[in-house]
Amino acid sequence: MAISSIRRYSAGVLSLLLTALSLPFSQSSAVAQTASATPDETVECELLIVGGGLSGTATAYESLLSGRTVCMTELTDWMGGQLSSQGTSALDEAKRQRELLFYAKGYKELRNRIKEFYDELNPGGCWVSVSCFLPRDANTILSRELEDAARRGGGKLKWFPSTAIKEIGLSADGRQIERAIAIQKTPAPGAPPLNTFLLSETIIDSYSYEDSNRFTKEVIQFVPPAEGADGPADWYVVEATETGEVIALAGVPYRLGLDPKSPVNPSSPTETGDPYCVQGFTYTFGMERTAEPQPQPEPAFYQQYAPYFSYERPRDNKDYFDYVFTYRRIAAPDPRPNDKREFGVSAVAPGDISMQNWTWGNDYRPGTSADNLVLSAPQLAETGQLAPGGWFGGLRVDTLRKGEENAYSYYHWLTTGTTDSQLGPGVKEPNPNHLFISGLDAPMGTAHGLSKFPYIREARRIVGRPAYGQPDGFMINEIDISRADYRDEYYKTSLGPQRYLQLWRNLAGLETISAIENNVPAADIMRRTRSTIYPDAVGIAQYAIDFHPCLTQSPPETPGNTEYQNIRKAHGQAYPGQIPLRAMIPQNIDNLLIAGKTIATSNIAAAAYRVHSFEWSAGAAAGTTIDFVLDNEILPYELVDNLPSREPQLEQLQRRLNDSGNPTAFPDTSIFNLDWEDWRVW
Repeated sequence: MAISSIRRYSAGVLSLLLTALSLPFSQSSAVAQTASATPDETVECELLIVGGGLSGTATAYESLLSGRTVCMTELTDWMGGQLSSQGTSALDEAKRQRELLFYAKGYKELRNRIKEFYDELNPGGCWVSVSCFLPRDANTILSRELEDAARRGGGKLKWFPSTAIKEIGLSADGRQIERAIAIQKTPAPGAPPLNTFLLSETIIDSYSYEDSNRFTKEVIQFVPPAEGADGPADWYVVEATETGEVIALAGVPYRLGLDPKSPVNPSSPTETGDPYCVQGFTYTFGMERTAEPQPQPEPAFYQQYAPYFSYERPRDNKDYFDYVFTYRRIAAPDPRPNDKREFGVSAVAPGDISMQNWTWGNDYRPGTSADNLVLSAPQLAETGQLAPGGWFGGLRVDTLRKGEENAYSYYHWLTTGTTDSQLGPGVKEPNPNHLFISGLDAPMGTAHGLSKFPYIREARRIVGRPAYGQPDGFMINEIDISRADYRDEYYKTSLGPQRYLQLWRNLAGLETISAIENNVPAADIMRRTRSTIYPDAVGIAQYAIDFHPCLTQSPPETPGNTEYQNIRKAHGQAYPGQIPLRAMIPQNIDNLLIAGKTIATSNIAAAAYRVHSFEWSAGAAAGTTIDFVLDNEILPYELVDNLPSREPQLEQLQRRLNDSGNPTAFPDTSIFNLDWEDWRVW
């Protein structure tokens, strides 16, 4: 498919923009409490989905097929999250799962629509995935998929782009969300279009009730239908934001950052936990190969970030740049000038566009209380964001700004840099034959060229309700999915004898009771070689436990900075896993379901439960579950509150999911099948 109408900043304009980014920003002065506003409009719906990312889109898809009236809000003006507004338009998939196309039906439909849209599945010719494409097209493809779902199922989608959730109203007993207040922005008279300014420049304004010189605001109140709901809940709210905004606003228990080391999370590098060490976030961008060298003006802040960047992995050949360029190449227009191939894909040619998402590149990896991006509960309270009308997104704006600066600096390093923080001198060479692509009709859809929202790998994660074997709250943990070698001396030493024995008892599978009763030594316990099988599974997930770890010193770009010690111990292969319904049900509130990466997982498990197909499966489970409980006039927690005893209605829900093409388990999943060697991620 042809790539056309892409506007680019001239070198002079880009230089001015990058200089302006170096201006300081004070979060404390920007976040002022504001009183609740009178709604300009009240909207009724059976489901309110907060967040239009992949999990929110999947929730809407299933709900529309079920004939439901759906409201969906999204901070940006694109649906699709990872695939669109965050710019990571390269499908992260496990090898065997992809070979069998064993996905939720809506995700398979998405893949088919990508292929139909471009006449091929991988129009970018990337090598990290079988499908890399333009983020702006993902929004178009997903919009059409939801339109068709509404037409087929008779549902109605009320889509609210450029809309920020502001307040949550709870019932008198605190058990239900009765209303939600949001702010939708449009350009103010005479102001530039949306997506002209950087997120760090507009996020506080986006959450403010007052009109500004940039935006005109409409305050929208979402409420349940006035008629038609007779069950214990009139409607449902789905948390599908990237950072868990509803979780924080509704006051449900959650965790942030590293969990304490334990027999169920034995690879955690800390005994006490660390709420500030969250996986790095990334502002993606597009760059185009050109036939001739281009001007590459140095950003005013470049020297601050230059010591951080690296190709990261040593290579025998000196082909570092094209290796990184084709890694996530999202456009490779035909005809190709030759048939040469590199890294298993066609060689780079002028006109090719690469999306950049690199660990020692545009990943920004803060890890201290001075610079963490997702504010902890005490930090939210300190800044007044938990007070009525005080919510401004729950992020540190200065860290957003620095992530933007880091991304611009990474582009400059790619094209002009000669240093490498991890590989040393003599590796990095200038590559000036490139353009930084920007413009409202460019791949990222922004005048500044960065993604509309950063790619968020980890955020607030709920703690589920107390469950059998987990009295402090349900959680998917490391040992539920990891293939790690727990015979490694590291675990025996770091855990100590008692916790090491408990680890192996947990890993014993069907032999756990026998191991306890007979006091079998850890060295004699045979490990189960599969994931935990959940009686309340409502979806599937498989990916590597993949870390983009926080860095030790603040700021992250400090010369010589290092990753949190031992944080990559769990990094590696994972078994095919499941999404249990208990991981989607928060404590305290009965009509709130959690979809996407904010379900109840430990920090380590979350590193595998965050990619595209998982988000879709979780959203499909949320949409189907809500339709089921509305039809049966029950609450979601009532489907699982008697486990491990049989739950007949839960079994009905699972049959419905499986019969409708949304699998709840991988093929041959059973407590007796321990042969999963073919199901490796890569």
